[in-house]
Amino acid sequence: MPATFVVVPQWQGSVSARAMSHADGAAAILGDLPSASTVAVEVPVEAGESLGTGVLRYSTLVRVRDLTAAALDRVPDWALTVGGDCGASLAAVGHASARAAGDLAVLWLDAHPDLNTPETSPSGGFGGMTLRAIVGEGAAGLALDPETRIAPERLVLGGIRAIDDEERRFIDEHDVTTLTVEDLSDPSVVIAALEATGASQVFVHIDLDVLDPAALAGLSYPMPFGIGATELVALARAVVARFPIAGAAIAGFAPASPQAAEDDLPTILRLVGALTSGAAEPG
Repeated sequence: MPATFVVVPQWQGSVSARAMSHADGAAAILGDLPSASTVAVEVPVEAGESLGTGVLRYSTLVRVRDLTAAALDRVPDWALTVGGDCGASLAAVGHASARAAGDLAVLWLDAHPDLNTPETSPSGGFGGMTLRAIVGEGAAGLALDPETRIAPERLVLGGIRAIDDEERRFIDEHDVTTLTVEDLSDPSVVIAALEATGASQVFVHIDLDVLDPAALAGLSYPMPFGIGATELVALARAVVARFPIAGAAIAGFAPASPQAAEDDLPTILRLVGALTSGAAEPG
């Protein structure tokens, strides 16, 4: 079955000066998705409170996770989740993991590993903790449970180039597979890394800041020396041709204006097309 698009205009996980632009970015993408196969999650307008967790806007983030999970439960097959900030991928990975009965690898394409904890995060922003929550560690309500969490050996990180000390410690301790931007330009390298996890299904997370800023203007955390748009589209197509996709996500679109969003949308829609292009069937 074709993908269902679940749009989550969450901005509360970002601490960027352009955090609220993530909601505008999600809305811009929503306008170009087929309405018959698209579900929009109504994100609360309030920022939310940390409630002593060390996670900024924690109360709203938990609410959005619950709302997203409920929307995903109604998806007939697999979902392409559109954020919002990276925190929108939390419920999406949980849904995909349950759908794959735990037989899932996560390809995390991002300039940042997002592996901090509430205790180690330099900012308190949940976006930088999302993947750590996906492996089951973090604040209550924002960490996947033992049935759906992803083991570190099932992670493949690609394009990361801004790593905090705790994130480096976690990567080294668990021998997490990391691929350079140059590696991403050769899909066979990425496919081999995913095959080495032993999982038969894949979740693909794309934070748009994995792209070089020259390829996309609407980035809240632009990082130089990223992958080009053509190479990223080719990689996405290769991965979905090789593996059954249990889920995918695109996050991090924070346009400066409606006109700027229009300029960036063709690149984003090429990625949407690549992720939904003839996905392999489970074997």
